[in-house]
Amino acid sequence: MGNAFVLHLIRHAPTAGNKRKAYIGWTDEPVLPFIAAPDNSKELVWGSDLLRCRQTAEVLYPNARYNPDPNFRELHFGDWEKMTYDELKTDAHYRSWIDDPRSVAPPNGESFQQLAERIDAATDRFSETGDFIIITHGGPIRYLLSKATGQAFFSQQALHGNCYTVIWSSKSAYKEGQRCISFSAEPLMAKGNT
Repeated sequence: MGNAFVLHLIRHAPTAGNKRKAYIGWTDEPVLPFIAAPDNSKELVWGSDLLRCRQTAEVLYPNARYNPDPNFRELHFGDWEKMTYDELKTDAHYRSWIDDPRSVAPPNGESFQQLAERIDAATDRFSETGDFIIITHGGPIRYLLSKATGQAFFSQQALHGNCYTVIWSSKSAYKEGQRCISFSAEPLMAKGNT
């Protein structure tokens, strides 16, 4: 692919908080047990520094060196960490955030703009060409997929244990906000794990 810039975006395996449908941003939960076929051929994987991503990498890529980067973390949900929609649905600030997440941030949390800036800073460190495996969270994946496809953030799927591969013709095309030239998705974990 010559100058292609390829990102393989993998959402970590589920945690107990994910199963409860709670907002688990910077809370450092372990993953629940899961089954996946390991890929022993990879030497280097990038991702969030949080435990759930590191544990997912250990199972999926047991021979790879894991390069943790806190910039690949999920959105910091602040006071809403570990809470569910049902617990928050009557909170006026939460309702405002649901209606306009680009302008409203969780109390003591971070905005979507801050998330986007972190993710862009992390990907800026990658070389100009190559394939990069990133194990991260739903928010960062949705952001990168929306950047790749030009579609809205909340219209993007980011299922646990799936790999979303996006390819740009070059890193310059990625940085300039051009649409990707290829997009695909595949499950990496056995059914019932996600």
